[in-house]
Amino acid sequence: MKHIFPYVVLSASIGLAGTAAYYSVFGLSKLFSAQATAVIVMASILEVSKLITASYLHQQWTSISALLKSYLVTAVFILMCITSLGIYGFLVSAYQETAYKLKNQESELSVLQLKKERYQIATNDIRTEKESLNKNITKLTSGLSNNVIQYTNVDGEVITTTSSATRRVLEKQLNQTTSRRDTLYSREIAYSDSVSNLDQQMLKIQTESEVSAEVGPIKYVAQRLNQSVDSVVNWFILLFIFVFDPLAVMLLIAANRLFKTKDLLSEVIPEVVEEESQADRVKAPTPPTSPTLDEKKIEIRLEEKQPKYKRVIRSD
Repeated sequence: MKHIFPYVVLSASIGLAGTAAYYSVFGLSKLFSAQATAVIVMASILEVSKLITASYLHQQWTSISALLKSYLVTAVFILMCITSLGIYGFLVSAYQETAYKLKNQESELSVLQLKKERYQIATNDIRTEKESLNKNITKLTSGLSNNVIQYTNVDGEVITTTSSATRRVLEKQLNQTTSRRDTLYSREIAYSDSVSNLDQQMLKIQTESEVSAEVGPIKYVAQRLNQSVDSVVNWFILLFIFVFDPLAVMLLIAANRLFKTKDLLSEVIPEVVEEESQADRVKAPTPPTSPTLDEKKIEIRLEEKQPKYKRVIRSD
């Protein structure tokens, strides 16, 4: 496994760098859409040059001048920033399509919510008027019941009767009030049904639309953090690009270190094996069948060839 691990690291770095380059190149091409083809060619060459420069810096760090070293480090850093900017532009452009759909959905919900509020206000007005009509009906009913007139006739007897004119007026007002109340009942039911239909439409838009499924987790996080969806997406993209291209460059440098250590071992181990074989031949007339590698000798050889790579090497 330790023999193929450097290749695994190298493959991961190239794959990550290639993916970052792809998104960066197309992000920059959208940013400069007037010359998209030229930007794609230029950015592609710069991406490859960045990886080569990073490898060159690692391998020749001690042999190049300080001026060249400073310039190459600055160039790699600037190219990493450009790549990150291209990725940012690509992801923001991709999010804008979802953002437009989200705004359209919010507009639809706002219109439905406005209609719902109007129906609710009308329903409250109807209920207030109904209460007033019910009180008037109670008073008119009581007036009809108390429509009594008493007078004394010529014989001195007290006569109790009702006023026909007053009764006709009260009955007319009662009928009008009752009719108005019934009309308000019908309107209240219609408004209540309209509010229920609007609630169902709003719920359907929120649960069945594709954009709701896409931004649902982000909206939940935004609500928990008390931030807008755009702010949360922006921070998410920044975190995403922070570990994208920089990680690719770091993995490439790590692969260089692993390959360099592997090359040193391939040079040192045969020398140690040869020394042990010669020593064994002096002690015994027959060559050993399975020579044992001395860890201290390998470490000394490594320090002699590359002092900065001092480490303890364990053999299988």
